[in-house]
Amino acid sequence: MNNDFTHGAILPRLLKFMLPVLFAMFLQATYGAVDLLVVGQFADTADVSAVSTGSQIIQTLTNLIVSFSMGITVAVGQKIGEKRPNDAARIIGTGLSIFLLLGLIFTAVSTAGAVPLARLMHAPEESFSRTVSYIRICGAGFIIIVAYNLLGSIFRGLGDSKTPLIAVGIACVFNIAGDLFFVSVLHMGASGAATATVIAQLVSVVISFFIIRRTKLPFEFTRANLRPERYPAKQIFLIGSPVALQDFLVGISFLVLVAIVNDIGVYASAGAGVANKVCAFIMLVPLAFMQSMSAFVAQNIGGGFPDRAKQALKSGIAVSFAFGVVMFAVTFFRGDLLAGVFSHEATTIAQAWDYLKAYAIDCLMTCFLFCFIGYYNGMGRTGFVMAQGILGAFAVRIPAAFIMQHIGGGSLFMIGLATPMSTVLQIILCFAYYFRKDKSLGSRV
Repeated sequence: MNNDFTHGAILPRLLKFMLPVLFAMFLQATYGAVDLLVVGQFADTADVSAVSTGSQIIQTLTNLIVSFSMGITVAVGQKIGEKRPNDAARIIGTGLSIFLLLGLIFTAVSTAGAVPLARLMHAPEESFSRTVSYIRICGAGFIIIVAYNLLGSIFRGLGDSKTPLIAVGIACVFNIAGDLFFVSVLHMGASGAATATVIAQLVSVVISFFIIRRTKLPFEFTRANLRPERYPAKQIFLIGSPVALQDFLVGISFLVLVAIVNDIGVYASAGAGVANKVCAFIMLVPLAFMQSMSAFVAQNIGGGFPDRAKQALKSGIAVSFAFGVVMFAVTFFRGDLLAGVFSHEATTIAQAWDYLKAYAIDCLMTCFLFCFIGYYNGMGRTGFVMAQGILGAFAVRIPAAFIMQHIGGGSLFMIGLATPMSTVLQIILCFAYYFRKDKSLGSRV
């Protein structure tokens, strides 16, 4: 298969790579949404709140793994662009060793620390025990969650976005079946949703390994590669650590928003959870461009084509902005219809729509921010990505959320405005960095 991004028309090749990523992310969003949808239809508001809070914690830890694995995606992409496939194999082997250890650490943190984590999130009393159960069950399967997400990162670095799509598709099918069985048949509520999630990802990982064994790779991968090496590990950490730290701290800022909302009550907690699931869909296109941009730019930088990388950035922004306008209109004016998919409780739907209006505004801006993040990650300039993300989270999002909590009278729209406010600052920083460093980018690669 031809996964060389250094030649040919830019937008068609970028879209050809991005579309499977988009479909995979759609299935991933569906995968996560099904938990809340089934629980919302077959359990009570306390279970919805538990899934909302518990999944936010697990997702924050998962995002830390995914963002750190960007070190593998970019490093592998650059080696493929440089026509050094054997070095890519060494990076993958080292990465597998590192992420096995991380999976064990996260398993211990999420299982032993489930109670303090739920307490830290101000989980409502009515849903506290169910939140703890959700965190513990998902945490027990963290090795599986790590393997599931790591496979996607590796293959995107190789320029293959179809294998991750297959993996997500398998997981989605089994998760839907599992949710229906454990929640609607066995009436296990939030615990059933967590059980279905872990089992679905386990099945996906097992089937994916069989697919991989039949896939022709651009290098020979042997058992000798399955050992940590200093130089590949250094590359992974140099690229992945800033992204992981930034995503983790940004995730913490969103957890603070969840804790603030949880203080309002169980209906607000459930409404915010529903809104977050809707957001996973309305942000799909810019998020898909962010992931695709990293691999596309990494290969072109490795191959010595910085102008192609810049053109890919502009093309990605243009396409995702058109989508953002549509999502803004639908979400701001008819967010109740979107929220109604996940809950039949009128109060929960009203709270979710209130929260979604703020994220509708963010839809108009994330097309710029996410494409810039993917561009700079592919450049290997993850230090800047970390800095702008942390500034947005701690200089704007968290302080603004606390201010809005006190002046907004419990309005989720006012609290949610903290997110687009932080996005504005991050976009300004990205444009400023681009125009100041633009002339030097080409000469440094």
